Amino acid sequence: MAAVRRAVALRAGTRLRPLALAAHTRPPSAAAAPLCRAYVSTVPPRRYASPFEGTAADAAPLRSSRPPPPPAVPQTLTEKIVQRYATDLPPGKKVKAGDYVTIRPHRIMTHDNSWPVAVKMMSIGATKIHDPSQVIMTLDHDVQNESPTNLKKYRQIQEFAQQHGVLFYPAKRGIGHQIMVEEGHAWPGTLTVASDSHSNHYGGVGALGTPVVRTDAASIWSTSKTWWQIPPIAKITFTGILPRGVTGKDVIVALCGLFNQDEVLNHALEFTGSEETMASIPIDHRLTIANMTTEWGALSGLFPVDEKLISWYRAKATTAAMLNSPVKERINHERIDELVNNKLVADPGASYAKELYLNLSTLSPFVAGPNSVKVITPVRTLESQDIPVDKAYLVSCTNARSSDFAAAARVFREASKDGQPAKIAPGVKFYIAAASQPEQEAAEEAGDWQVLVDAGAQVLPPGCGPCIGLGTGLLEDGEVGISASNRNFKGRMGSTKARAYLASPETVAASALRGKIAGPGWFEKPEGVEKVVIGEGTGDYVADKTRSVEDALDKLIGQVDSIIASAEGAVEGAAEPSSAPAATGDESVTEILPGFPERIEGEIVFCDGDNINTDGIYPGKYTYQDNIAKEQMADVCMENYDTAFRTIAKPGDILVTGFNFGCGSSREQAATAILAKQIPLVVAGSFGNIFSRNSINNALLGVELPELVRRLREAYKDQERVPTRRTGWKLLWDIRRSKVVVTEKDGASWEQKVGEMPPNVQEIIACGGLEGWVKAKISAPE
Repeated sequence: MAAVRRAVALRAGTRLRPLALAAHTRPPSAAAAPLCRAYVSTVPPRRYASPFEGTAADAAPLRSSRPPPPPAVPQTLTEKIVQRYATDLPPGKKVKAGDYVTIRPHRIMTHDNSWPVAVKMMSIGATKIHDPSQVIMTLDHDVQNESPTNLKKYRQIQEFAQQHGVLFYPAKRGIGHQIMVEEGHAWPGTLTVASDSHSNHYGGVGALGTPVVRTDAASIWSTSKTWWQIPPIAKITFTGILPRGVTGKDVIVALCGLFNQDEVLNHALEFTGSEETMASIPIDHRLTIANMTTEWGALSGLFPVDEKLISWYRAKATTAAMLNSPVKERINHERIDELVNNKLVADPGASYAKELYLNLSTLSPFVAGPNSVKVITPVRTLESQDIPVDKAYLVSCTNARSSDFAAAARVFREASKDGQPAKIAPGVKFYIAAASQPEQEAAEEAGDWQVLVDAGAQVLPPGCGPCIGLGTGLLEDGEVGISASNRNFKGRMGSTKARAYLASPETVAASALRGKIAGPGWFEKPEGVEKVVIGEGTGDYVADKTRSVEDALDKLIGQVDSIIASAEGAVEGAAEPSSAPAATGDESVTEILPGFPERIEGEIVFCDGDNINTDGIYPGKYTYQDNIAKEQMADVCMENYDTAFRTIAKPGDILVTGFNFGCGSSREQAATAILAKQIPLVVAGSFGNIFSRNSINNALLGVELPELVRRLREAYKDQERVPTRRTGWKLLWDIRRSKVVVTEKDGASWEQKVGEMPPNVQEIIACGGLEGWVKAKISAPE
């Protein structure tokens, strides 16, 4: 049988795999943990007709009849960077997607949550930061709050940083992510993390930026290390070039709105394209795109180290040297030379979980919303609808750099008449806050800042402010806001009864000027373009067609393998729902570590919603109140999703919800508030990775069961939809046997196999979370 299988593969391979276009692939690894399950698409590539077809000149030329052989284990760019920062690997081990690894990040940034992290670190038993050079502290979120309580916390953070020799940036110096880039802490080719969900930002300069949570940060402070599961990796290919009047914000808004079925949920992204294509995307725009890959559902958004980026750094290095700036220690020509000489790129034949493409030449300016990044509309369409605007915002780490203020100022300069400055529309409030003090100074020197102030803009200090729902200018009931920030979840920027839209800086400025959602009129539609061209694959017709043939071949070989394996009696039982219990003798049994529960059971309370974000689970207005009692956390749990949840859900219930539960920010309280409610288990169609990580780190169990969500929705489809309901259904998770048994209200029951709980995750949860695990490791005898 084995000989037959090899012969089929060999004959098919020699017929259908031309040497010049062969794709050397390996199947993506499936994750073992129920909370961190990798998604692998089985849908065949789709492609839509484009007026901007690739030509033969776009295809990679065949430079040699004998190309160099690919590496034995080809790696993606993401995997190569992780390889650099993974520790304790077996000799010769090449990391790949799906692997659990121990990482020692190049840098970690914490912000206003630094004091809670410090408290965790001290409670662990650590007395000092293991590597002070690894840690950066910034104060950026609640900088408008000058209450005695907040100022005391800020003093504590500063004193703690000074005590431990950590580099510290005070309040109103800027937003941490912007500081990390402009000060050279987030460096190309490094693994740089932060205790904030928008750590993806660093991918704009070629650093693998990904979020960690507070407990991870305490672990890194104490030991320099934490754990990470390498996500499935997706390649995003850009074709064409950005048209005049289209920005990086329009690119990422389009990606969020056009690929809006969780295609890249919990993936690491790698952006690529031809030299001409990538050269059309300025670095500031790349930072915007990378920043908002968070909203797209990804865990990182990595751009390549190319000539565009090298030139950008060269200019910064020259300026730093001329001004004798302290930043020259980190951004200098010697370090850039080293970067050029040791540039990391993905290997030929590296395997990706999926590939998507977007033709930039077919884009136009877009607006996202209201209250969702998955709903997008061309600016010209909304402009015709005369949607009035109450508040406009040019703030945040996403779009508040000097180039953004220049674009906004241009809108008002062009609207001025007879030497009189143009003003914002009556009744509109326009708020501006720079991403950092240096960016504000650059805008001031260019005269752009004053143009906006003269137009009537209200200046806020550099910091997060309205973007996080803190300080001056929040949206009130019934108001409409348009912002250049990154997140417009319901209630994120103020009232849950307000409507929030996201757009580019120039669209925000034009809307403030005209008093309605409007664009500046700079967009010039390319001839022949009628729709945005997107698809699966690379956008290269020849390469994608060849890959489709290979995929079909792989599927055929897989079917042959399955048939032969069946004949050999080697097929395992499928993990499909069954109404009959499996024979005990056929079940594999997971070893349960001491202190870990063997089973969890309770009544199902069903929150029937997809994309319930961390703002919905634990409102942002409580996030930086560090001394909230456990009882109050339980009381406000799910408040922004459904205020009735506090009275409907009971201790011991099993919370079941829809898909992508816990997306959004990295706030740890999204998990701890559910624990405070005494809910021991969350079941979802799928989880946002940041929530999964917080759950493991805080000993909240979770499992993905899309079939249960489907059955619950089917059961209640004819009843009035309510956000939260008690079902009368019971759920038992038999962790030892890796199965779930559901008993419906009428007594009918069915069961489904689920993934085994890995021993390393069991160990963390048995210790009460990562904090207890690190404490146990530190206190263990040598």
